[in-house]
Amino acid sequence: MKMNKLLVALPLTLSLLVPTAALADSHGGHSEKGGHSQNESSMEAGTATPAAELRIALDTVLTEHAFLAVEAMRKGVDGAEDFDQASGALLANADDLKAAVASVYGEEGAAQFDEIWKSHIGYFVDYVTATAEDNQEGKDKALADLDEYKKTQAEFFDAATEGRLPAAAVEEGLDMHVDQLVEAFDAYVAGDFEKAYSLERESIHHMSMFAETLSIAITDQFADKFENTNPDTPAIDLRAQLNATFTEHAGLAAMAMQDGADGAESFEAASGALLANADDLSAAVASVYGEEAGAQFDEIWKSHIGYFVDYVVATGEGNAEGQEQAKAELDEYIVEQAALLDAATEGRVPADALEEGLTAHVGQLLKAFDSYVAGDYETAYSSIREAYAHMTMPAAGLSEAIVDQFPEKFSAAEMPSEMPKTGMGGMADSSTTPFMWILAGLMLAGLTTTLALRVRRQS
Repeated sequence: MKMNKLLVALPLTLSLLVPTAALADSHGGHSEKGGHSQNESSMEAGTATPAAELRIALDTVLTEHAFLAVEAMRKGVDGAEDFDQASGALLANADDLKAAVASVYGEEGAAQFDEIWKSHIGYFVDYVTATAEDNQEGKDKALADLDEYKKTQAEFFDAATEGRLPAAAVEEGLDMHVDQLVEAFDAYVAGDFEKAYSLERESIHHMSMFAETLSIAITDQFADKFENTNPDTPAIDLRAQLNATFTEHAGLAAMAMQDGADGAESFEAASGALLANADDLSAAVASVYGEEAGAQFDEIWKSHIGYFVDYVVATGEGNAEGQEQAKAELDEYIVEQAALLDAATEGRVPADALEEGLTAHVGQLLKAFDSYVAGDYETAYSSIREAYAHMTMPAAGLSEAIVDQFPEKFSAAEMPSEMPKTGMGGMADSSTTPFMWILAGLMLAGLTTTLALRVRRQS
């Protein structure tokens, strides 16, 4: 495939701005503050700039790719009934890119991009098949094909970005991406589920870093198209970090529930990964306010994870009453979580809007689980992808609120004078300060509310 033809692919990400911007806008309000709407304030604060929308669009599609790739590989080696639907979801994720190319460059350009991107998905499937057949020669061939893919993909990004992403650096990053997925799969096959899920989370986080690096390159290359905005600012870092954490929560929750329904040996590790995702929030709170404050935040967030587990257990027991009880507890959680965040953000994220969003989140995960149990795998994976995408909305709305609440903590940064030298890991040296500040804001403004909710739950 010639590099001049590959050049058509990269600007496709421009068309990804529309759905992400729409998600953020649907979460934002229209109340006036100081003569500006909340959406206008968001633009001024920098959470919803053209560059921000590009970075979030890339973050969502690339992290979902890693998540779905790991899960599809596991389904394949297990000979699971839902393998076709799991791999179909992975290919649908790739089709999101292909459709974007077609909308800008036509079917020919889309087909060219599709070929190079989907090739490595096919090589992962080859590796899974060879593993299931205990075919070492087949495994070696798949790995060799992946090595060739990395070179072609790296050359593509180098040429497409006009050297802003050097081939050598990109190839190094792709080495990490492939290694993480293969090692996560190998660990799963070996029964080392804790390592498997740890590597799955690493692979998701790594693709979030690549999204940042790629967005910096694109916005530098097409500065006019992005109104000379910068995707690498404290405010956008906050939104991206929330985006990665919330979307990962949805994906891990859905798969842990599946493992629970199956009575899988990996259930403990799957639920452990989900709780580790929650611990990312709790540890940050504790690092600022101490262990007691961290434990208070931890309680309300993890409560709904426990209620999902209750629903899974009740379903496995055929206990309709237990299912209804779990749903009632989730309804109570929705009210409590909405009240907490309303108070914490001083009304910037209203409780009624939050309740609506949380109701959708809970409904999507329950629908995905119920469909899986019923053997309706098409609906199950469609609902999982819907749940994953939905979590971009609270990330957008909450980051907008926090930046508005603490504007001095999120002053805009200048466009970088040169590209990051970390290949596919542009966030490798990024500060976590913005993420700490959201938690600081939540706990400082909402600590009283949290304590009140805790007392009410215990009474």
